[in-house]
Amino acid sequence: MSVTQYPRAINHIAISVPDLDKALTWYQEVLGLTIIRGPTELTADDPKVGNALQDIFGSQFKKLRIVWLSSSNNIGFEIFQFIAPKQGTENDQSQYWNGGIIHFSITEPNIEGLVKKVSETGGKQLTKIWEINPEKHYKLVFCADPFGNMIEIYSHSFEQFHANVVSFI
Repeated sequence: MSVTQYPRAINHIAISVPDLDKALTWYQEVLGLTIIRGPTELTADDPKVGNALQDIFGSQFKKLRIVWLSSSNNIGFEIFQFIAPKQGTENDQSQYWNGGIIHFSITEPNIEGLVKKVSETGGKQLTKIWEINPEKHYKLVFCADPFGNMIEIYSHSFEQFHANVVSFI
């Protein structure tokens, strides 16, 4: 097995929500993400992507809505709304207890301001704001969007937080 000599780039993150339009508005207005493409509807009978979608989501998949967004550092962010079958049905191919994304994280120097905005727009603060490194004022907090997806907010970049740290956990 060969060893990669560089870190791979994160391409995108995808979440599922019960209402794409509300989620799109929230992610644009609260987190400042930018639409790249969509929203659009994709179906199992689509001649270009239908077979792939059924392979990914299972043979019961019939229809979804999706929008593609981007962050300021060019990380893609997809929002899915499953139409048929609906999110939360017994037919879901992936279930949280089978593994999967736990949270995604964004960087915002003004954590307090963003937490306030999250809370005022239907999301919620899940933890207190933790100052992990008081000397450098590195802070983090966990919140949830209005659709139940967990968001971690860092005050500084991932690299600043974790490089050359003796230990904070």
